[in-house]
Amino acid sequence: MLPFLIVLGLVVLIAVYVVAIYNGLVNKRALVEEGWSGIETQLKRRANLIPNLVETVKGYASHESGTLEKVTEMRSRAMGAGSVAERGEAERQLSGALANLFAVAEAYPDLKANENFQQLQTNLAETEDEIQLSRRYYNGTVRDLNIMVETFPNNLIAGPFGFQKAEYFEIDDDADRAVPEVKF
Repeated sequence: MLPFLIVLGLVVLIAVYVVAIYNGLVNKRALVEEGWSGIETQLKRRANLIPNLVETVKGYASHESGTLEKVTEMRSRAMGAGSVAERGEAERQLSGALANLFAVAEAYPDLKANENFQQLQTNLAETEDEIQLSRRYYNGTVRDLNIMVETFPNNLIAGPFGFQKAEYFEIDDDADRAVPEVKF
């Protein structure tokens, strides 16, 4: 009878341990999904600001249609991106197009002084900060999930239950990672 109770106790302990690991994995996966939702919310907010910004610039710089079309095209591409990697690349291109738009705006003092343009620019800068914070949160949750999925003995539970590593939201352009050169 005693050996049976010992075996039963071990089986119960192993079952409790498996359930604890499984619940931990579910928790980490939910945090990753929450993090991605936060990024998407901020990216949607930025995408909603862009048409207003483009329309404001159009009134002052109508002959800069190539830049305006590029911003609109990059916005559409970003909104339609599927995977995390595709979305990251599309958002990087959109950021570049927006930088070009702001460079164009520098050539138009009346536009820079326009209250609507200034408000849109401020809102966009705040949104970019929120996107950066959301990316950090998301990547932190991805790191935690990936560690849990890959470490032993969690990987023995993760594999059979279909838990997989998540993708980081990364910058793919090496130029964006480069340390800026400062000259005096």
